[in-house]
Amino acid sequence: MVMSQQETELKVLGAYPQIISGRKYVLSYGKRKTAVARAVITQGKGLYRVNGIPVELWPIELARLKMMEPLLILSEELRNTIDVNVSVEGGGVMAQAYAVRTAVARGIAMFFENPIIKQLFNEYDRTILAGDPRQTEPEKWMRYSARRFRQKSYR
Repeated sequence: MVMSQQETELKVLGAYPQIISGRKYVLSYGKRKTAVARAVITQGKGLYRVNGIPVELWPIELARLKMMEPLLILSEELRNTIDVNVSVEGGGVMAQAYAVRTAVARGIAMFFENPIIKQLFNEYDRTILAGDPRQTEPEKWMRYSARRFRQKSYR
């Protein structure tokens, strides 16, 4: 079966490349629990901002390290050629960090259009591109939560 050039292009769910006035932009998103992150990746000089704050100044260290993972996997030459602006809302601190991580990784994979980068991300951690499939269980009818029944009184 012969595949055309359009079919052989790199496909990443949640990332959309665009060319506006001669500059390449990639819009991507990532989700974790109720946190949603939207990343805009452009050509630049290596700036990485989350909600307008440089990620190096992020107060929670573990969250900062999770958000930095996609850039730390890349080589320094590639890292210093892009600017990343992320807006994230909802969820808790770590859920936001994982959502940012997913959005940035998807955007980087689509920006460089190199299957080696996508393969590198998948070898490091599959959930960096695919996300976490776990969802909350819906609440059932006539109950206080998904599993909790009403307390029974015998006396």
